[in-house]
Amino acid sequence: MEEVAQNIETQEYFINMGPQHPSTHGVLRLMLTLDGEIIKKVEPHLGFIHRSIEKMCEKDSYQQVVHLTDRMDYLGCHINNEAVCLTVEKGLELEVPERVKVIRTIISELTRLSSHQLWWGVMGMDLGAITTFLYGFRDREMITDIFEETCGARLTMNYNVPGGLMFDIHPNFQNRTKQFLEHFKKKLPEYDELLTGNVIFTERTKGIGYLSKEDAISYGVTGPSGRASGFSCDVRKKNPYSAYDRVDFKEILFMEGDCFARYQARIAEMWESMKIIEQLIDNIPEGEYKAKTKAVIKLPPGEYYQRVETPRGELGVYIISDNKKNPYRVKFRSPGFSNLSALDKMARGFKIADLVAIMSTLDLVIPDIDR
Repeated sequence: MEEVAQNIETQEYFINMGPQHPSTHGVLRLMLTLDGEIIKKVEPHLGFIHRSIEKMCEKDSYQQVVHLTDRMDYLGCHINNEAVCLTVEKGLELEVPERVKVIRTIISELTRLSSHQLWWGVMGMDLGAITTFLYGFRDREMITDIFEETCGARLTMNYNVPGGLMFDIHPNFQNRTKQFLEHFKKKLPEYDELLTGNVIFTERTKGIGYLSKEDAISYGVTGPSGRASGFSCDVRKKNPYSAYDRVDFKEILFMEGDCFARYQARIAEMWESMKIIEQLIDNIPEGEYKAKTKAVIKLPPGEYYQRVETPRGELGVYIISDNKKNPYRVKFRSPGFSNLSALDKMARGFKIADLVAIMSTLDLVIPDIDR
């Protein structure tokens, strides 16, 4: 039998994976080079939902630019909006009220929790565990209800504006947020019971899709995907913004660099997000919810850059101003684009089924990549 196996010839061939939505987490096409079922190369092809958002920004006012960013990573829209606002405020040398800083931080961490809940539900479903999808969306619905009451939308949400917030928080905001925390503290351990300790799940994630710390840095892989490889890259710690300098939380790091480590990183981050919200929810300062700004905002000539920590990693906003009401140039450094670049490195030598697990632990949102 061994002699027969040694004489078997294999042939390299190519298949398309995508651009259907399931398992590729958006309209993404992957060209796979295979030797049997073993992956030799992964080549992503983008462009299916490209909308030229960065070019559109050149024709819009700074207030309008904010609203384009929640169409990129639609699961981290509040944080994306905040990134643009912080960049504009930096250019104007505008100090926003303390109340705004705290509310923005609470909203950002609720956004991170909501995104991670959806990721967890979809991660399980990608690998065949349908129940996780129902549990994840059950808990996420409570945050979505809070957001709907706060800003009137449930998906592509807008609440941040240059100088502060569109309007003050709803009278129910603090109570509903605390009710959610009380609920989710009891439910998050269920995630471990359902999936983390499941023998099938661990077999399909441990040792799969390894990415070293050096490679994570080289490819610019940030967020939980980078920190699962030991890369300390949390913008909230490295360059605090809003109210992150006044809260105590841990930067979650794992050294294994595989799918299971990336999974554990996001589960642990949910606990830290709840800790951040708990420290702020009863300590929202009184005062204005918006600083005074002109109806037409013009940044002084120059270049401005701001980075924030989204659920998927570091989002950078780069604006060049020539003192007009719309920016001369806008560039977004999206976390998903850099994280996707490492997919080929992580997938080589593994099987097609492993590729699904690897992509799921990268938590890709394709409009964030294909802008």
